[in-house]
Amino acid sequence: MASSADPGKDRTSVWLAARPAAPARRRSEAPSGLDRDRITVAAVRLLDAEGLARFSMRRLAAGLGVTAMSLYWYVDTKHDLLELALDSVLGELEEPAGPPPEGWPGRLRSLARGYRRLIVEHPWVAPLTAAYPNIGPHARAFDAALHRLLDTTGLTDAARTGAHLAVSQFLHGCGGSVRRPPDGEFCLALDVLIAGIEAHAAPAGRTAPAAP
Repeated sequence: MASSADPGKDRTSVWLAARPAAPARRRSEAPSGLDRDRITVAAVRLLDAEGLARFSMRRLAAGLGVTAMSLYWYVDTKHDLLELALDSVLGELEEPAGPPPEGWPGRLRSLARGYRRLIVEHPWVAPLTAAYPNIGPHARAFDAALHRLLDTTGLTDAARTGAHLAVSQFLHGCGGSVRRPPDGEFCLALDVLIAGIEAHAAPAGRTAPAAP
């Protein structure tokens, strides 16, 4: 049986499943005052307050003042709603604006610390990130921001692919629910990661000396 953070092998992501439009008669029967966005916001609020283990559609419905069955007009399963909640929270991440004095290392530090703050403020994000394919619009936007950042490092081909994998695994690993490292350890590990990227980027980043 699937747990709260285990959707099972055969489930299709909410971002890939085609959701047919309801007939007009059924749309008119849908509970008034509800929509998918409002339900998602309420789900995030409940997850923050009580955690993933205590999350249920019944508890969510009670908080909204509706029946649990009312929620299924807008989402097919609890796992669909958890995916929506996860991507909604990832929308809180902001790409660092403007070039910091430290160049791309400073931008990477800012991006990584922003992700760390997110998973500290929303502890349920880490297990859901591991459980779901994480392909919602905000997740894709965050990954695109990381790609743009790595474009400025000078890395190419396999080295750039390896850097993307290393950063992604670092962020997800340090945000895991088993043991979240203290802030000092996180910053030290981030410095080591950046140093490794710099070591691989240095040859590509060197420019030929100017002609006399």
